[in-house]
Amino acid sequence: MNIAKKITGLSAAAFLAFGLAACGSDDAGSSNGDNGTKTSSKSVGESVDYKITGIDPGAGIMQASERAIEDYELDDWELVSGSGAAMTAALKKAYDKEEPIIITGWNPHWMFSKYDLKYLDDPKGSYGGAEEIHSIGRLGLEEDHPEAFKVLSQFKWEDADMGAIMVDIQEGEKPEVAAQNWIDENKEKVEKWTEGVNKVDGDKFKLVYVAWDSTIASTNVMKIVLEDLGYKVTISQVEAGPMWTAVADGSADALLAGWLPVTHQSYAEKFEGKFLDLGISMENVKIGLTVPTYMEDVNSIEDLK
Repeated sequence: MNIAKKITGLSAAAFLAFGLAACGSDDAGSSNGDNGTKTSSKSVGESVDYKITGIDPGAGIMQASERAIEDYELDDWELVSGSGAAMTAALKKAYDKEEPIIITGWNPHWMFSKYDLKYLDDPKGSYGGAEEIHSIGRLGLEEDHPEAFKVLSQFKWEDADMGAIMVDIQEGEKPEVAAQNWIDENKEKVEKWTEGVNKVDGDKFKLVYVAWDSTIASTNVMKIVLEDLGYKVTISQVEAGPMWTAVADGSADALLAGWLPVTHQSYAEKFEGKFLDLGISMENVKIGLTVPTYMEDVNSIEDLK
């Protein structure tokens, strides 16, 4: 059987236009129930035009979503690519009107604090189980920057730590300010990362990151921590593929967004032997298809058929 895996690239403006159209006003298939809530005779697929709202096409979660479309034989479904910001804008538009929407979700992410959301069950395991976020360094990092190597190897924190920074940023705080505020309030944790680490004198260090809220938070925190040790740190935003490529070819020193074993599996395999796994910074992270909890009749990916 040929499975239709469709990914439509949209500009941010076009993507938001889709959000407005897909989550628009009452349509002919809807009516109001006795309690005033909106009911519909449409299937879940019809209610969202058989579209799953995704993020940038190079992200591992998009690859896992393509796999889910195959595994569950969702022949009529389309995975729409855009940006993380466009995805959350579409979510807000739908959520404010209690209209249906299906997104590619992951935690840690501020949207799980702001909205009542749920992951759809994944009995076929297309998205894997709980994941881990790894710090990834270039070859030769320990020899060239032993102090930074040690900090990154000792870097560990919790979902709630990252979540506090993400919420501050989402509410309008600048990333560097939100990161500094967290550091000021969590000095004991930072001291564990820098235990046994000596200061340096202006050594240059480059971090690369993707524009995910989680990675913006971690990268800005680590930038400040390393600068406090005397490093001159630059951070560069790229997409997932170029991020891994930069560390693998040595043009960047490290990244803090190695989601393994599923999300970035393809990059880890592609660049095997060309990077250093510096350790796990966060455990029990998760990816999967996500819907608002008010979509009570949708609890599993199998319900999308």
